[in-house]
Amino acid sequence: MSVEVSLWHWISFCSAVLCLLVFDLAVVHRGSRETTLRQAALWTVVWTSLALAFNALVWWWQGRVHALEFFTGYLIEWSLSMDNVFVFAVVFGFFQVPKKYQYRVLFWGILGAIVMRLTFVLAGAELLRRFEWLMYVFGGFLVFTAIKLAFHSGDDVHPDRNIILRLARKVLPVAEGDHGDKFFVREAGRRCVTRLFLVLLVIESTDVLFAIDSVPAIFGVTQDPFIVFTSNICAILGLRALYFLLAGVMDLFRYLNYGLSAVLGFVGVKMMLPLVNEHWHIAPVPSLAVIALCLGVSIVASIIAARRENHRNAISGGSPQSET
Repeated sequence: MSVEVSLWHWISFCSAVLCLLVFDLAVVHRGSRETTLRQAALWTVVWTSLALAFNALVWWWQGRVHALEFFTGYLIEWSLSMDNVFVFAVVFGFFQVPKKYQYRVLFWGILGAIVMRLTFVLAGAELLRRFEWLMYVFGGFLVFTAIKLAFHSGDDVHPDRNIILRLARKVLPVAEGDHGDKFFVREAGRRCVTRLFLVLLVIESTDVLFAIDSVPAIFGVTQDPFIVFTSNICAILGLRALYFLLAGVMDLFRYLNYGLSAVLGFVGVKMMLPLVNEHWHIAPVPSLAVIALCLGVSIVASIIAARRENHRNAISGGSPQSET
């Protein structure tokens, strides 16, 4: 039997997340240093295990249906995070951010993302409570996004065209040169932002665009704001480790955008089904199965294609694709 979610449950969850982030920054990743592949793999396992442990808690506390909804929402956000990884790699490459400073940027970027997701979830839940027809609007938006994502290319990412970046360069005093891991410095007697702070602004503004896709997608799975928020945040917490684990091998996931497109399209159609027939509804288990199948097929197809290409390069005497 499910238990009503109170304000204290929200406060407890947010406090636990904050404690984990403080421990991560102040103890585990104190100081600026490069994150190794081994460390990234270890922390990916740690964050995933914590998410699954919370999922088990939801099962015990709220029941099987809510637990399935949490896991489905977590899977959607986690898979969309893989698309974030590619964008982050492009942004860091464009600004030539050393690897030892990237973790600091992602830490503060994720802290900002948590605040923005909380705002998005609460606002979305209130809008859906007041205007139920917005669910169909969200569904239509996800279908549109799915079509757009199917034709998305990595060449479409242009950090220099970011509106927030352009505005910041015009409004804020930007310090010259490299200032390490600092976001603010004093130069010529005035407080200036550094190049690393501009990178943080680009990361934050990019995450807003991803939230516009992911939050409605999870509302398509469940309209419980607590489940939407917690599943979203549990996936985001592992994003930093996931970035350092996958950034160098994103060519292995060349067809992932098709899998994500299928997921968003499926959820969008699922949200609009009652518009056709009010009795049409896709249960949590089939929904989870369809989403897992879409992602699994796209990842397996990507790995097979990459191996075949490497094999052809080896036969022709070319260099295999880099997977560093």
